[in-house]
Amino acid sequence: MAGNVKRAYRSEARAASAAATRARIRDAAARLFVERGYVATTMREVASAAGVGERTLYDAFPTKAALFTHTLSVATVGDEEPVRVFDRPEMTAARHQINPRATIAQLITYSTDLLERAGDLIMVSVEAAGADPDMRAAADAGADATHRVHLALTTALHQRGALRDGLDPTTAADTLYALASPHMHQLLRRHRGWPVERYAAWIENAATRELLG
Repeated sequence: MAGNVKRAYRSEARAASAAATRARIRDAAARLFVERGYVATTMREVASAAGVGERTLYDAFPTKAALFTHTLSVATVGDEEPVRVFDRPEMTAARHQINPRATIAQLITYSTDLLERAGDLIMVSVEAAGADPDMRAAADAGADATHRVHLALTTALHQRGALRDGLDPTTAADTLYALASPHMHQLLRRHRGWPVERYAAWIENAATRELLG
């Protein structure tokens, strides 16, 4: 019994150490990708910034594309759990919210938090898409997943008769896709320096005005 306890403790300690190493690598990679861009950032620079050996880095992430994908995925959802945004409790709650205004408010709150964590990295993939096929794939996959989240929400609003007259779910989803995009976040939060509260309130008000009857 004692041996089992010791083995379990060692296993937990190794898992915690590996998680801490991945977190250091992610932090370093995110900073370098945003500062220098995807193409200009090297694995050697990430290893140095994270304080790990290159072999340790490559053992965890065999390619730069794998490193970027992992870093972006964790930034997007906020943890390492393999649960996509569509299935997160906040998005499920928003789709089942009775009050249409509360539905939009919940979506914008979640979207704003997501873009504060991951918006800069998403833009890295967008900006590198023309030069790197891995980044093109990442940008396209992220865009498609985002639109599916918006379409599920606008379909729920449509089924409850909440969309304004003449607005179909797809056009409503396109509107959300544009308003809550990483591009808009980049323009208002990074380029124009809007406080996050002002940004979120503007997006929520614009979405409510455009979508609801």
